[in-house]
Amino acid sequence: MDITAATLHTVSDTLRRWALDEDLKARTMADPALAAVAGRVAARYTAGPDVDGALRALESVAHRGHRGSIECVGESVRDAGVASQETEAFVDLAERLGQAGSLPAPPTVSFDLSHLGSLVSPELGLENASRVAQAARDAGTSVMISAEGSDRTDLVLDLWERLSSDFPETGITLQARLHRTPEDLERVLRRPGPVRLVKGAFLEPSVVAYPRDSEPMIAAYHRLADRLLRSGHRVNLATHDAALVEELRARHGDTLRDDHVEFEMLQGLGTALLDALQAEGFATREYIVYGPEWWLYVLNRIAEHPERVLLALADLGHPAVG
Repeated sequence: MDITAATLHTVSDTLRRWALDEDLKARTMADPALAAVAGRVAARYTAGPDVDGALRALESVAHRGHRGSIECVGESVRDAGVASQETEAFVDLAERLGQAGSLPAPPTVSFDLSHLGSLVSPELGLENASRVAQAARDAGTSVMISAEGSDRTDLVLDLWERLSSDFPETGITLQARLHRTPEDLERVLRRPGPVRLVKGAFLEPSVVAYPRDSEPMIAAYHRLADRLLRSGHRVNLATHDAALVEELRARHGDTLRDDHVEFEMLQGLGTALLDALQAEGFATREYIVYGPEWWLYVLNRIAEHPERVLLALADLGHPAVG
């Protein structure tokens, strides 16, 4: 049987639907056998279930010459009590980072606002995010707000603006796929926090977003990167796409070595490319995630390149660790 581009696209969309299926997630994680299998697939993309493993991963990142970013992964919390517990976990994380003498500099702390209660109420999300931002500031670092699905973009941007009034160092993530992003970028550039530019991994309708990895989407990424680099604003060019990185280098040359520019990649993805960029003198950052709530994150990583399903099957053939 031939595996066509259309088949891979269907696999990708199926994985993205599973990523957003909270009932499927709950059933899988409630079954010890299924949860164990899924956890072995997740191990390629995460630093494990707890902060100790994440700190060890950050030490490895620093040893390789990269800056770090860290997230206790999770999203879509709809219970105020759970949101408060998750907020405490992020505050504790920030405190641990401030005390980690083995790290040359504390990494940035990333999170979804919905992980901290923004879907319970915007005010709760803002209150909890402010606590984490203060803890990060006390630890000598800052927070980066992650992107969520397009149906939450207005909420994310509104809360980020309110948060950055008190914590102007707070960063925001924009998705090149979304048709609305050029307008959002002009809004974001009015504040000083760094902008992380990603392609965008969520399942979105064509009226909202360009098809993933299509020519229009790549062109949109370049237009946004052009605008950011011309502005002199702090920017994290977040992509594992080697061809896109080469195109950026051809378009911008040594501008990409300026102090306000970083290349950023996720743990387990683009490792060799990130190491090569660091060896050539570019500023680089690797994003470490940990924690038990990895469902959406890992499925979206596999969906970005459906052939990673084969890696998942290979990982299931390895002995379980721990």
